[in-house]
Amino acid sequence: MAMNAIKVSGLCKSFGSQTVLNGVSFTVMQGEIFALLGSNGAGKTTTIKILAALLSADGGSVEICGFDVAKQSNKVRKVISLTGQFAAVDDILTGRENLVLIAKLRGVSNPAGVADSLLDRFGLTDASNKRAGAYSGGMTRRLDIAMSMLGNPKVVFLDEPTSGLDPEARLEVWKTVKELAGSGVTVLLTTQHLEEAEQLADKIAILHGGKIIVNGTLDELKKLFPPAKKEYIEKQPTLEEIFLAITAKKEGK
Repeated sequence: MAMNAIKVSGLCKSFGSQTVLNGVSFTVMQGEIFALLGSNGAGKTTTIKILAALLSADGGSVEICGFDVAKQSNKVRKVISLTGQFAAVDDILTGRENLVLIAKLRGVSNPAGVADSLLDRFGLTDASNKRAGAYSGGMTRRLDIAMSMLGNPKVVFLDEPTSGLDPEARLEVWKTVKELAGSGVTVLLTTQHLEEAEQLADKIAILHGGKIIVNGTLDELKKLFPPAKKEYIEKQPTLEEIFLAITAKKEGK
């Protein structure tokens, strides 16, 4: 039976007079890919930082694998990994050297062996001895995610994982994310690319106005879209059309 990997209840956060999160709640099951959608400034990165114990919430609670983020942050950090919007890769080092360095910093036993295993897992063995600065965008992102897997985290946070990548590189990263979830890792990703959520996510939540206004599977979200006009075929709405329709309705447009 699947268990909760992430449980967020009534999360609130303000910066000065600006309220960013106002009662955000959602649950992610083990092994799921959960996509958090929202426009720029919607609070996606703030949410990720709170879940990763990098930022304190003003109210509400967060549990990761049963650990309270506010009270058990050290235990939380042992079961999670965070990949930010910008790759944390040292361009001067080779791909293998990047992995070995982080493995040593994290106290992983047999750093060289673990590095070789991850290079193979993420399809980077042939480029393992090349400087990371010579990698393509997709390869750099795969290396970045591989580095985040050191220590075998149970939950991985990916903040805008394909930001700035070309379509081919984006497909490479999508394949990597699917493989992570297939191995039992829980993935929470933030994105503005609606096609990305459509292709990857088991569950999708839309963060708007500081709150989660919709949360469910793609099929459940499609049911919220006005019925399609029937002509020769019934047109299925894209996630982009659903997102724009729902957010416009909430703003009273």
